[in-house]
Amino acid sequence: MQQIAVISDIHGNIPALQAVLDDIVRRGIKTLYCLGDLVGKGPNPAESVDRIRESCELVIMGNWDHLMAKPDGNEELRWHQRRLGADRLDWLKTLPFSYDFTMSGKRIRLFHASPVSVYTRVQPWDSIESRLAMFGNTDSTGSPYGESLPDVVGYGDIHNAYMQNLNGRTLFNTGSVGNPLDMASASYAILEGVVDSQSAAPFSIQLLRVPYDIELAVKMAEQAEMPQLEPYVRELRTARYRGLKNE
Repeated sequence: MQQIAVISDIHGNIPALQAVLDDIVRRGIKTLYCLGDLVGKGPNPAESVDRIRESCELVIMGNWDHLMAKPDGNEELRWHQRRLGADRLDWLKTLPFSYDFTMSGKRIRLFHASPVSVYTRVQPWDSIESRLAMFGNTDSTGSPYGESLPDVVGYGDIHNAYMQNLNGRTLFNTGSVGNPLDMASASYAILEGVVDSQSAAPFSIQLLRVPYDIELAVKMAEQAEMPQLEPYVRELRTARYRGLKNE
């Protein structure tokens, strides 16, 4: 049996990322995938990109990663772009939209937000039609299984970890490493099974929570004098979007 750690939505939060990476190492997991949003919101986008490039075998593009190519963004976007520098910005442009593979006979697809766009958001309480559409083949995902659909879909984006079984298929969200909006601890997933196997075998998905030093992350954001500091700090401490609701 093999294990794959799947992380997402780092958002420049280095204390949270380090806590998750340490937990992955303690578990002896060698393969690590990232589902995007390395940057944006948090104070250390450059360090986040560098750590993910060093640690992850696969990195998928998120909406914030895609936004970094925008030449005429607002001041918040320009602040992150200046910190990243040209080389990291160019690397973010190369990230793939999605990734398909097999594990224990199951067809698995990973992307950041939806099979349609990195900006299309799907929540666990959305309509059954919206959630079932997450298994669809689109121009962005292609059709690596021919006319067949994936058995398992994993994504990030919403900062809200969950897993649901829908008409015999499994939809899961890793939650967020650096900006969780369901509870104030870093989140990631572990897939366990036989990689690249077409034969049915034991398979599991585990969602994990990892505590980290939130006040250190707050201090780093304050020292960086980053834009949108107040709502960011509130989100870290309360796991609430702008202190009002989950999103």
